[in-house]
Amino acid sequence: MYSILKPFLFNMEPEKAHAFTIKLFRFALRLPGSNAIFKFLYSKTDQRLERELFGLKFKNPVGLAAGFDKDGRYYKDMAHLGFGFIEIGTVTPEPQIGNDQPRLFRLPKDGALINRMGFNNEGLQAMVERLKEGKPEGVIIGGNIGKNKTTPNDQATSDYLKCFNALFPYVDYFVVNVSSPNTPGLRELQEKEPLTKLLGTLQVMNLSTLRPKPILLKIAPDLTNEQLDDIVAIVRETNIAGLIASNTTIDRSGLQTDAATVEAIGNGGLSGQPLRKRSTEIIRYLTKQTGGSIPIIAVGGISSAADAVEKLRAGASLVQVYTGLIYEGPGLVKRICKGVVEAGVVAAVKG
Repeated sequence: MYSILKPFLFNMEPEKAHAFTIKLFRFALRLPGSNAIFKFLYSKTDQRLERELFGLKFKNPVGLAAGFDKDGRYYKDMAHLGFGFIEIGTVTPEPQIGNDQPRLFRLPKDGALINRMGFNNEGLQAMVERLKEGKPEGVIIGGNIGKNKTTPNDQATSDYLKCFNALFPYVDYFVVNVSSPNTPGLRELQEKEPLTKLLGTLQVMNLSTLRPKPILLKIAPDLTNEQLDDIVAIVRETNIAGLIASNTTIDRSGLQTDAATVEAIGNGGLSGQPLRKRSTEIIRYLTKQTGGSIPIIAVGGISSAADAVEKLRAGASLVQVYTGLIYEGPGLVKRICKGVVEAGVVAAVKG
């Protein structure tokens, strides 16, 4: 079905296509018998897919990456597509419109997207109000948190704490996003001193609660091995739960799309298939450096079951998709689940 719809969607501006697809999906969910139909089409239930990680039980290892549902509008709908977990955000304390449009671009020859969205979202309070409605049974919800563009880096910790405290009653885990390339100066927070301070402060707040929640750090694919070593040291010092590898890249090498087109698009983070190799390299490096002691959620270039299996064999515990979903359609989640079982990597995945 998606193969029929895809040409129509790809003739629309990407942000309009996103909104249209959600509206169409929600309409379909209102039809009689839709729950059973969607479960049959898109869900795979198998005990061998279940994971226990961070003290949480995941029904399968495939999640929806942050960015698809920035405001917590769609997580109940997306739960019908067979995801084991859904990450919402990135959310900031105050609403912000993000960067000027156009800010989302397809590179079909590369199976990729370039975005410079700029943390566009309706703000923390709007997300909290939606989360108060409750979450779908059996689906883990992660909250991806960031800082407002107007907040100076030396005050960034305050923004992250606001998000952490407000979302704490409603999400199962947190992701600290300091790796988006689309907020000026944000990646400077990945440096050792400010990052240690930020994560350490969040962890102190976390451990002061009756039931602390997992805090993960999402890292950029553009880090050097030396910087990755610093990340490992910071994770161990602050004792956060794990890493997400990786965010979008500013690298443009090796693309099939002609250089003039890429240059005309301009700045932004590249996601999709061109990121697959680098993302896997990072996972493999971190796993080797840590002996697999730091759990990793893999994201970046996963557009098939084989891509997901590659990430798991490299050392990841879970995987996330976004760009692959745009190109391959909602059946991707079930195909990955089937492929993970068929490949026999289930027992090798850390839990």
